[in-house]
Amino acid sequence: MGDTLEFNEIYHESKGSWNDGRLRFSKQNVVYKSSKTGKVDNIPAAELSVATWRRVCLGHGIKLATSNGHVYKYDGFRDTDYERISEFFKANYKVELTEKDMCVKGWNWGTAKFSGPLLSFDVNDSSVFEIPLASVSQCATGKNEVTLEFHQNDDAEVSLMEVRFYVPPGTADEGADPVEAFAQNVRSKADVIQATGDAVCVFKELQCLTPRGRYDILIYPAFLHLHGKTFDYKIPYTTVLRLFLLPSKDQRQMFFVISLDPPIKQGQTRYHFLILHFSKEEELKLTLNMSEEEVEKRYEGKLSKNMSGSLYEMVSRVMKALVNRKITVPGNFQGNTPGAQCITCSYKAQSGLLYPLERGFIYVHKPPVHLRFEEISSVNFARGTTTTRSFDFEVETKQGNQFTFSSIEREEYGKLFDFVNAKKLHIKNRGFKEIKAKNNEYSDSDDDQHDAYLERMKAEGKIREEGDGSNDSDEETDESFNPGEESDVAEEYDSNASESDSGSGGDGSDDEGKKKKPAKKAKVVKEKKERKPRREKKQKDTNAPKRPMSSYMLWLNSSRERIKSENPGISITEISKKAGEMWKQIGKEDKEEWDGKAEEAKKNYEKAMKEYRESGGGSSTPAMKESKKKAGGKKEDKKRKSGGGEKEKEQGGNDSFKSREFISSEESSSDGERKKAKKAKKAKGKPQSRGKESEEEEEEAMTTPPSSVEDSD
Repeated sequence: MGDTLEFNEIYHESKGSWNDGRLRFSKQNVVYKSSKTGKVDNIPAAELSVATWRRVCLGHGIKLATSNGHVYKYDGFRDTDYERISEFFKANYKVELTEKDMCVKGWNWGTAKFSGPLLSFDVNDSSVFEIPLASVSQCATGKNEVTLEFHQNDDAEVSLMEVRFYVPPGTADEGADPVEAFAQNVRSKADVIQATGDAVCVFKELQCLTPRGRYDILIYPAFLHLHGKTFDYKIPYTTVLRLFLLPSKDQRQMFFVISLDPPIKQGQTRYHFLILHFSKEEELKLTLNMSEEEVEKRYEGKLSKNMSGSLYEMVSRVMKALVNRKITVPGNFQGNTPGAQCITCSYKAQSGLLYPLERGFIYVHKPPVHLRFEEISSVNFARGTTTTRSFDFEVETKQGNQFTFSSIEREEYGKLFDFVNAKKLHIKNRGFKEIKAKNNEYSDSDDDQHDAYLERMKAEGKIREEGDGSNDSDEETDESFNPGEESDVAEEYDSNASESDSGSGGDGSDDEGKKKKPAKKAKVVKEKKERKPRREKKQKDTNAPKRPMSSYMLWLNSSRERIKSENPGISITEISKKAGEMWKQIGKEDKEEWDGKAEEAKKNYEKAMKEYRESGGGSSTPAMKESKKKAGGKKEDKKRKSGGGEKEKEQGGNDSFKSREFISSEESSSDGERKKAKKAKKAKGKPQSRGKESEEEEEEAMTTPPSSVEDSD
């Protein structure tokens, strides 16, 4: 038997809602911590008096009663856990774990028993149900009835509103009303607030942001009373979870935040946080409505009868003493603004302040949000939707809820990222932090500052670029445009330009020729693109020697297994990163040794390549032959085009000369000659496809004298 027993997923009922948590039994105490609220129940082992094991809706449960009257119930155990817990209780607590069955008859009449903070309804000495009196918010009496109203829980899907008990006459002592006696027993243990006696102190007209307005705060020993012009709130100290004292960004104002569970209600609106707003310049002299001896005895030096100081200090000091909880203040986080311990942002279209604390985040003020690190599953840094000068901070909880704090200034990014990283929170896009783009097209002016969103975009762009480069679209565009070569389009355009210069003698046909020439140019380009054959991808020769590796790659291949053995479970990317760090630390002599090996490998490669070429390798392969054939064809086309261009330039130098295309296509009056001229022009654009018909038409056009054209005009 060990010193402790721990159980996960143990449920505790709180105002109609089941909250899971962890229960631990140790020799000194019993500790239960809720996973949702973080509230801790600590039961000293010496105070345990009764332990009961019973069958409940969630399997099996334990009911623990203490000597001072408190009762704790935890459900979610398995049937096999009974023996372990029973032996542990006997050995360490000297308490026997008794097994008791619940009544399932379904009767609606029985006996009501008040045992400490519980109202038990029994049938034949077996409990049917139990009501925690601390959950009762109101107790009303009728003629023979007692009505119990309960505090509501926002997290409960179905809530119990009220329970009515019929009390028959004559069940109480003689001379006492049984209904009033029943109600008095309920009120003695219920959470029904009754303002009796004088207040300890009063704070007049404090500014309250949530709920909005100015309230007088009356401090009573057991509860806090907010008195406003329209609404009154009575807040028991038992419902206070946490206290926060937060300085504003301008260092001139303070926020005092009180976290409540259950929340206060105003109609259908529930307020989980009470936010008081103070100015640091407000001073106050406070006198408690108690004697000095009573103050010293009750608060043990935490308060004194007469106090003076800033208003926010007085309120926080009194609340800390009466609630008996620590006040949470911001930690070591410092924002971009000097002295500011918060970040300006927006949440749900409302601007506010986000405070990174030592154990969570809190946002004020509309609506207030408190997120503990324990309930956060991951955070994410996202680019702002409106401008690149801001970013969004997304927080996702383990329950699946997501909170987005937007419009955060870019200057706050580094401080917030370092804070989240130091708290070891899971950052969704942190994996891209070390990615550095190889191409300058992805470079950014803020390279010295890490931007998780930008790095993710870089990585996705790099992946898309590699995916697009795998097809042959780039090769096709390279084939279409070859710098340094004169294309058919440029050649014809040059000839047309010389013709327009030579024919500028006032003839009206020149303008028509100028308008039609660009259309011919576009037509030639289109046909050229359609009929251009697609170049096949070069095949790699598998028999050729492999290129030599660098000194770093030779060292990496020899050290890879050693790195894996020294770092078990390391990933492939981490191996490269680790190897790069180790290579930088290698001495100069060792690097020279690997450089020598790399030089030797290079010489061997050159020698092998020379032998490979002498033996007919490379040029004898089908891929090499095809590439040489294409290269020879390109050279012949280039020579043919350059030769044709020189001839046309020589002809264009004589102003009185008109080319055959110009004469036949523009000034011929017969339709037959115009058609022949068009065919001759197409044949000229593609010399490789010229046939016998085109040659005959060209000879006929050349033999036609210019005088015949003038006579036709």
